[in-house]
Amino acid sequence: MPTPATNPDARTVNVAVVGLGFMGMMHLRAYQQISSARIHAVCGRTRLPAGGVLTSASGNIAGAETVQLDDDTKVYPSIAEVISDPEVELVDLCVPTPLHVPHAIAALRAGKHVICEKPLARTSAQAREIVQAAQSAAGFFMPAMCLRFWPEWAWLKQAVEQNTFGKVLAARFRRVSEPPAWNREYYFDGKQSGGALFDLHLHDADFIQYLFGRPASVFASGASRFSGAIDHVVAQYKVPNGATVSAEASWLMSPGHGFSMAYTANFERATADYDSARGAEALRLFEDGQSPRVISCDGPDGYAGELRYMIDSILRGTPPSVVTAQDGLSAVEICEAAERSVNSGKVMKL
Repeated sequence: MPTPATNPDARTVNVAVVGLGFMGMMHLRAYQQISSARIHAVCGRTRLPAGGVLTSASGNIAGAETVQLDDDTKVYPSIAEVISDPEVELVDLCVPTPLHVPHAIAALRAGKHVICEKPLARTSAQAREIVQAAQSAAGFFMPAMCLRFWPEWAWLKQAVEQNTFGKVLAARFRRVSEPPAWNREYYFDGKQSGGALFDLHLHDADFIQYLFGRPASVFASGASRFSGAIDHVVAQYKVPNGATVSAEASWLMSPGHGFSMAYTANFERATADYDSARGAEALRLFEDGQSPRVISCDGPDGYAGELRYMIDSILRGTPPSVVTAQDGLSAVEICEAAERSVNSGKVMKL
């Protein structure tokens, strides 16, 4: 593992982004906002830069527009070449889920730091392989759970932790989208992607455990339309504080709907309501004895937030703690339980 700098601002971390589709483009654009990160290399099998330019990639939110790379950015066609480059410090995996386990383990064994897109794996048994490799690795490992770093969601976490409005009595989360219009060979194979349950709902399942602790059980219903896996899910979670907690995720929205994410948290003394479709007024607070108001949360989006946090962790020589490999495994376990619940019609303990 590289020797940490005494002053975190004294140097930059050399990053290699592996996988140049929608998420890879989002990460590249985020790194360009982080002064302590340097895009040293990119790696892709089909989408490669031409003249230092990576053209835009389709995805469920805006932001994956054309990226201009520096002239000295290395371009590698394989992960083997990435991890054999001694100048690469952080390997950022934005590849399809089936590649997470072999790529993450190979990079960790090569002594690199690794950040890996979600889900860690399609099954908890596979995700556990990454956790075990990370436990004995010299480099740091972090799952890219961007929601924990999204400003309005970080605001909710702080409000719960600080008991700002009293206890949470009920919370509802929603994440819905048209079906993926990109890389359908992968997404529409549920054995690989896990459908909307593992692509979308996993975000909220992870945030629920972040907010309340690991749920004790889940009861879920759902439907399959595109992938052969669960493409629409509504899940009810039993959480440690006794709050009524539910979450919905879907790929079933008709063309033109786009993507949206939302939450409503009912505290003892307030209701916080977030809906990404409202733009600058996404987060509204209705507090007892106060006029309704919009909460403005400063800071970068969750992608830039999580990557800056990983870079800072490396520079400080301190393993990431906001989200850990174990958290990534737990999120997969929760989604597996929800999948079993959909298929059996029964409550599943966790």
